[in-house]
Amino acid sequence: MLKLSGIVFLLLFSQVFAIEVTVVNKDVDYKELLTKEILTKTDVDSVKKLCEPIPYSELITNKYLAKRYMKKGTVICDRDIEEYEKKSVLFNFGTIQIEKYGKIIFENDEYIKIKDNDGNVEKIYKDGRIE
Repeated sequence: MLKLSGIVFLLLFSQVFAIEVTVVNKDVDYKELLTKEILTKTDVDSVKKLCEPIPYSELITNKYLAKRYMKKGTVICDRDIEEYEKKSVLFNFGTIQIEKYGKIIFENDEYIKIKDNDGNVEKIYKDGRIE
């Protein structure tokens, strides 16, 4: 009887000092948007020394991007994410408007070069051709 009550006491005691954290359900790529479908709330006994866990409610209300690749089951810390800023370029070719995500790295009279989040460089000519 004493062993059983001791085990029950330890289980209840461990839940008192548990820390509520947000964990990733699937692998998250670099610069991937964190959505509520890939996040889960769980309780853990301890986290790493340099990790400040982000509350689940904050991750749901604001949009965040992953700063690094995260494996399934990783605790989300403040240094692993950054706030999402919409970085897009809008091209107006008269009747056609094209919106591309990325930033302009070069522009002249003939074409514009855009760098995507994944590092690909795309050349778009002013007459609408894409190379």
